[in-house]
Amino acid sequence: MHIDTLKTLAVDALEELKAKDIGLLDVSRLTSVTDLMVIASGTSTRHVAALANNLVEKAKSAGLQPLGVEGENGSDWVLVDMGEMVIHVMLPETRQLYDLERLWADLPDDAESLIRAETYHRGEARGT
Repeated sequence: MHIDTLKTLAVDALEELKAKDIGLLDVSRLTSVTDLMVIASGTSTRHVAALANNLVEKAKSAGLQPLGVEGENGSDWVLVDMGEMVIHVMLPETRQLYDLERLWADLPDDAESLIRAETYHRGEARGT
């Protein structure tokens, strides 16, 4: 499924159950793990769980199987991994605490090379 179609599916599923403050982050230049992150807030742990569940159900109805769903038990932060897109559904206080939007926005465009350099220097210090 094309990323734009997947994005529309996710946003529609979140809006259907009244998610708050839906944000989109294009992280394709910063990581090879995923291309797009969607971050949304729910008003309670039940709402967060319902939002994530609705997203998973809509994806399955469209013939997509999420790669993973994490955090369903506590439901203050549920992550739905759709491969090209990762969706974070959080309580507002959890979202504020982790501030993923700022975290990803503050990374330099060459973050991957910085991570490799850090790993290389650590390995060099151990004599490897």
